Amino acid sequence: MNLQSNDFEIFGLDPRFELDRAALDARWKALQREAHPDRFATADAQAQRQAMQWSVRINEAYQRLKDPLKRAAYLCELHGAPIQAEDNTAMPASFLMQQMQWREDLDEATRLEDLERMADEVSTARRAMLQDLQTTADVHHDWSALAQQVRALMFVERFASDVENRIDLLGQ
Repeated sequence: MNLQSNDFEIFGLDPRFELDRAALDARWKALQREAHPDRFATADAQAQRQAMQWSVRINEAYQRLKDPLKRAAYLCELHGAPIQAEDNTAMPASFLMQQMQWREDLDEATRLEDLERMADEVSTARRAMLQDLQTTADVHHDWSALAQQVRALMFVERFASDVENRIDLLGQ
């Protein structure tokens, strides 16, 4: 194995957005069994160090590949379309209007039912956005469009987290 391999290569997968999560999990377990530092406890220091590096690298790759948002961002990076979330926050006006409306609704929500409705609405939007990511990446191979979609989904994920936090606060 090569530490410089990309995450997909490490797991023996085609670099695609859509992947079989069960196969990813099974491959992660197999790789961890092979490279786990405990297997090298009696080996020399270099072999122990390499096993530790591999174990860390496998876990990093697994964390990136199992999360759809991180996987999409990684595909963008691999194809020369960095996300640049800190520098590039340009979004379509309709998306920004939706975000503003959601924020206003969240600020005004006082009942658990309202927050749960919002959580459902955001979850539905998230599922649709994930489907769009898959189409953009795996069908159209439009990496700059995918980067913009990833940035938009990052906004939605952050908002979903804010809604969940409000639900938790209201439930106490």
